[in-house]
Amino acid sequence: MKSKFWNYIFWLVIAAAFIGPGTVTTAASAGANYQLQLLWALLFSTLACIVVQEAAARVTIVSGKSLGQAIKARFSKSSFVWFIGISIFLGCLAYEAGNILGAISGLALLNLGIPQWVFTCIIAGVSFLLLFLEKTKSVPQILGALVAIMGIGLFYAAMRVDINWSDLANGLLVPKLPKGSTLIVLGLIGTTIVPYNIFLGSGLAEGKELKSVRSGLIFSILLGGLVSMAVLIVGTSVADRFSFNNLYNQLISDHGNFMGYVFAFGLFGAGFTSTITAALAGALTIRSVHPKGISWSDHSTQFRLLWIAIIAIGFGFGISGIKPIPVIIAAQAANGLILPVLTFALCLLCNSKMLGEHINSLWLNIAMMITLFATSVLGFINVSKAIHSIIGSSFSFTGANQWVIFTLSIAVLTFTLLQIQKERRVNI
Repeated sequence: MKSKFWNYIFWLVIAAAFIGPGTVTTAASAGANYQLQLLWALLFSTLACIVVQEAAARVTIVSGKSLGQAIKARFSKSSFVWFIGISIFLGCLAYEAGNILGAISGLALLNLGIPQWVFTCIIAGVSFLLLFLEKTKSVPQILGALVAIMGIGLFYAAMRVDINWSDLANGLLVPKLPKGSTLIVLGLIGTTIVPYNIFLGSGLAEGKELKSVRSGLIFSILLGGLVSMAVLIVGTSVADRFSFNNLYNQLISDHGNFMGYVFAFGLFGAGFTSTITAALAGALTIRSVHPKGISWSDHSTQFRLLWIAIIAIGFGFGISGIKPIPVIIAAQAANGLILPVLTFALCLLCNSKMLGEHINSLWLNIAMMITLFATSVLGFINVSKAIHSIIGSSFSFTGANQWVIFTLSIAVLTFTLLQIQKERRVNI
């Protein structure tokens, strides 16, 4: 019983990784703008996240290879896996500043009168110390405790919101796309199924039993999904346009100062935990794809330099106030392609002879195909948005753009199904 408890605590790092400032912003905005109508998107993305994360962990455990090594072994092209690895690492670099600034935003709501640069130094410094002084296998337990505290606070806040339970059930179980909600629905999916999380989960699964990893991942991701839903429910209480300040003031107005403190602490916790996990995941990703990465221990100079670089660059942007727009645009384009590419690779790996008797069942393949289609749509939208940003025009997911993206996504799905058929024939 004790070992199961610590297994669940260990895997809470996955929940900590995807509940960041972006999740809080997207989920709260969905609640503020569409009330409970988009809860189904969080339910779908949570279940899809379980499918993808379990697949990555299963590949690592059964094959005995890191996810990057397994991809290289299957596709025999180092450029393919390096494209994935470097793109995810750049994404971690680009968004680390956002994680730090998100944590600062939570503290800023408390009006402590402390300059932003002081908070930036403290957050970056503590993140560095946690990763430098502790074994990376122990850090998830620290993060798990923070996520648990944050989750309890957000659940409490959600339960205090005056909601219609019939509307909640309808929003959770009946998919709807209210006018103008398409992009925010895809945002909810993208902020839950995170590319670097897939490598993080795979890296942490090395040397563990498949059964315990599955139970830990399912528990962690379900909890993360529930916390995201709680944020959305809390967001429904915002009367005006969503912002951190508006939500904070609304909570205080409706429920007293305590509820405002809960949200401020939750936002700080989301940013702080994501600051650590983004750095850790970036390092694990490069270690996974690097030819000599298998020899890098958690305390090796190479491994430490990777997560130090992510924290340092995030700290630099955070303290300077300069927003890394060009890097973020490039990272959006790269990560827009990474998620469907990574899902495609997992579809083939989970149907290959590498997994033996642990290959996908029919139902798992169906679940992965649905996930692949959703991530392909999301990917093509992100790439299109990045291209429009570069040329200075606005992107709209309507008309011809919508048809082109859906057509491309169906083409990806068809190609993947054909490749899976080939993989299954080889296994026979």
